[in-house]
Amino acid sequence: MVVHMDRVFFFDAVRRELFKGGLTQPQVVGMTAILDAWEKRFTQADRRWLAYILATAYHETAYTMQPVRETLAESDLRAVEILETAFAAGRLSWVKTPYWRPDEDGRCWLGRGLVQLTHKRNYEAMSALTGIDLVADPDRAMEMDAAVTILIEGMLQGSFTGHKLADHLNATTEDWVNARRIVNGTDRAEKLAGYAMAFHAALRPDAAQDRPRS
Repeated sequence: MVVHMDRVFFFDAVRRELFKGGLTQPQVVGMTAILDAWEKRFTQADRRWLAYILATAYHETAYTMQPVRETLAESDLRAVEILETAFAAGRLSWVKTPYWRPDEDGRCWLGRGLVQLTHKRNYEAMSALTGIDLVADPDRAMEMDAAVTILIEGMLQGSFTGHKLADHLNATTEDWVNARRIVNGTDRAEKLAGYAMAFHAALRPDAAQDRPRS
């Protein structure tokens, strides 16, 4: 049986706890796309996984819940300019090789989507997962359907770092902090843990689906 989330309760809760009392239409659309995809394919899976997926999108998109380009720039050119400036100023000390610089074909493998997919090898892997040639057109990672698939499947399968949701949230472990390793080491792990727990508190089955029909 498909278990539907109580959407009214969910949006009321996240509006209050995570969005400072107000939601924009794009934020609602983005979260709805994630919830719809989850209920369609993973309704019996651990609800904590969905919470951490939502928290990751919340953080990686700067709370917009829309697929975005790294730095929130409107173009690759502008994103590269912003990243180069930050790199030259020493603000990206963890970056050894600037992955955003255009390759020999002029394509940039900077972050895109709901989970900020980077590096050509990851675009190749997600092309196979989505059935979309993201190598030929990396910007398609910002299409909502593709972005949601990359976000959910990538975190379930451990596609980004080798860590997957089931490693940190399972029958014997509830490690919201180290779940950050699924995407990006321990960068802002405590913040992500807080976001995820807030999303988890907002997720509950819709009681109406269990009521007998008259």
